[in-house]
Amino acid sequence: LDLGPTRRIPEMAKYTRGTVTAFTPFDARADAEALRKAMKGMGTDEETVLTVLTTRNNAQRQEIASAFKTLFGRDLVDDLKSELTGKFETLMVSLMRPAYIFDAHALKHAIKGAGTNEKVLTEILASRTSAEVQNIKQVYQQEYEADLEDKITGETSGHFQRLLVVLLQANRDPDVGVDEALVEQDAQVLFRAGELKWGTDEEKFITILGTRSVSHLRRVFDKYMTISGFQIEETIDRETSGDLEKLLLAVVKCIRSVPAYFAETLYYSMKGAGTDDDTLIRVLVSRSEIDLLDIRREFRKNFAKSLYQMIQCSIHLEVRELVSHYSEEWWVTAFVVWGISGVHWKCYLIAYLE
Repeated sequence: LDLGPTRRIPEMAKYTRGTVTAFTPFDARADAEALRKAMKGMGTDEETVLTVLTTRNNAQRQEIASAFKTLFGRDLVDDLKSELTGKFETLMVSLMRPAYIFDAHALKHAIKGAGTNEKVLTEILASRTSAEVQNIKQVYQQEYEADLEDKITGETSGHFQRLLVVLLQANRDPDVGVDEALVEQDAQVLFRAGELKWGTDEEKFITILGTRSVSHLRRVFDKYMTISGFQIEETIDRETSGDLEKLLLAVVKCIRSVPAYFAETLYYSMKGAGTDDDTLIRVLVSRSEIDLLDIRREFRKNFAKSLYQMIQCSIHLEVRELVSHYSEEWWVTAFVVWGISGVHWKCYLIAYLE
């Protein structure tokens, strides 16, 4: 994560609805020393690593990494990778990445190697603001010396690719008031492009949903319901399919409510047999300083249980028995533990959530 003397990570916008805030009193040097002690010699004190990294915000973690390098001449992330394993390693390393590097890294791995993870492309590009997308593209270029749009277009195709490119342009109209005449026009265009047309004019959906402002589109959705008798989601479900359908629906859901979209994403990552561990990590880490409080609220409202309860339900009984040997304080303080004793990968301990 060393950006060198001339490379700079864009600063995150100031959010106030995250569950992770600056730790006080904060001492980067003391934290660096604690982490070095925890990872030095035989074995690793995972409890210390977990407690330090999950109770500091990202800016403080970067200060700790800098102090770690100054004090010991070692790279903290490299040491974490060396000393930890499995999903616990994935989580701790993810926590150490600045926000835009985190997103850039996720996108790179979504298009790396055989096959493309369309789910990750959809989740990130549908939910980030235009300013955030611009910063992600800048960081991607800095980190990987490659153009993100070129990489994505090389791995995708068709109307799905077209909408991704529109979102990557980050040219969504600013929220500066709503033109009701244009609202009516766009609603009619969408109606004629889908329900009233033999086949579907996907380009109309892509252009309107990919470029109009959030407040404008919310009014368009209301007007569309009045004109057609359908929710826009129903039309998208009937008129499109595959990756394009999923991306269009994600865009609509994020226009309506980003926290509700992520609440749903988390719910389905844990519903049914098995858990989509990577999605769980990606969402909780990326939203922890932005809007996780709102995501928690939407989760409880829409799924009649708390996010904490849902995660508890996903923990295997044998893992619960294992964790019962740890202290009550550790249970309350910790965020997530993976790979304890190298046997079990999952045990979520949600100070971030409850």
